[in-house]
Amino acid sequence: QVQLVESGGGLVQPGGSLRLSCTASGSTLAYSAVGWFRQAQAPGKDREGVACIGGTNAGTYYADFVQGRFAVSRDYAKNTVFLQLNDLKSEDAGVYYCLTYTVGECGSSWNYRTWDFGSWGQGTQVTVSS
Repeated sequence: QVQLVESGGGLVQPGGSLRLSCTASGSTLAYSAVGWFRQAQAPGKDREGVACIGGTNAGTYYADFVQGRFAVSRDYAKNTVFLQLNDLKSEDAGVYYCLTYTVGECGSSWNYRTWDFGSWGQGTQVTVSS
């Protein structure tokens, strides 16, 4: 069973940047798609997909709201997936989670294909405030 640990969250001003990491232990991430999701702290907000990166071909997908501000990447040697957050806005605040899929590629339904969801990390908090 893979264990995922997110890190890199923190407090940043609007327009600032953060780099989140998702490091796995217990199993390799190399053959699994890995997604990033977030949960805003406002009441009634559901967890939403942010980005996904495929396994061996590392194809990437992003939610529409990303609009070129974020970038997902992976380091196979470190068994880690990254999410670079740039030009952060107040509405980007929340807890960011990484997720391994039970399949190797993201596909166009990556953000709602729950039957392929595997393990979640514990999350890392991102706060955007001046």
